[in-house]
Amino acid sequence: GAVVAIHSFGDFLGWHPHLHVLCTDGCFCGNGMFRVAPLFELKHLEEIFRHKVFKMLLTKGKITEDLVEMLMKWRHSGFNVFCGSRIQPGSEEAMENLARYIIRASFSQERMTYIPEESKVIYRSKDDKKEMDFDALEWIAAMCSHVPNKGEQMVRYYGFYSNVARGKRKKNEQDELIPSILEPDGSSGEYKRNWASLIQKIYEVDPLTCSKCSGKMKVISVIEDSEIVKKILKHLGLWDQKARPPPKANSPPMSPDYHIDYTDSQLPVSDNRLYVDP
Repeated sequence: GAVVAIHSFGDFLGWHPHLHVLCTDGCFCGNGMFRVAPLFELKHLEEIFRHKVFKMLLTKGKITEDLVEMLMKWRHSGFNVFCGSRIQPGSEEAMENLARYIIRASFSQERMTYIPEESKVIYRSKDDKKEMDFDALEWIAAMCSHVPNKGEQMVRYYGFYSNVARGKRKKNEQDELIPSILEPDGSSGEYKRNWASLIQKIYEVDPLTCSKCSGKMKVISVIEDSEIVKKILKHLGLWDQKARPPPKANSPPMSPDYHIDYTDSQLPVSDNRLYVDP
């Protein structure tokens, strides 16, 4: 069984397509037993992955046979497979941290600073050792380049974790044997009450923390009327009515040179062997 998260971004939102895979360390047998897989060389897995990618691109007509032949001769093909430490059964904290890491957003608001006077965004690296300046429009373009297409699934489930397999087990009342990333043991009301904690886990921002005094806020009611929302935002000075300037005539399209960080596809491991979200 495998859960695959598709990422297209690097540390500074550059184009860096890669996959994060949660994979069972073996196979589930029909009698309810689990057979652990023997050790294997990651180099062989890397070669299989490269072959599958080349085959897919050739089928779609994105590359030619000559290009594949040239890339196969490179000493470093650009493909890399990294395998993190095994997560033991019952290690819920490690599993939760890893699941949160692979479904994170393309950027962290905590690492972003906006300078309104200069219409500039400063974005820091995960280790705070590097930073990059973006024009405001360049930053928006960089973010939008990683928005998935309509209907595109960025997290996919295969094998034992697929919808088909889970449906069969549920029909046979065997699905309780399979742990989920989010345990379905609460009512819908409990999930709704925990929306703030879920947002904080994924986006690292607590929506119930006051931006002025850093105190804890409480939800009084949910307002859906657009006119009332507009009045409240105006009262708080958060309703921006500034007209956007017209685009410059014959202005060339922006094509910023983004930095590509090839280390982002490797999962960091802490000293206590728990996956952490940097």
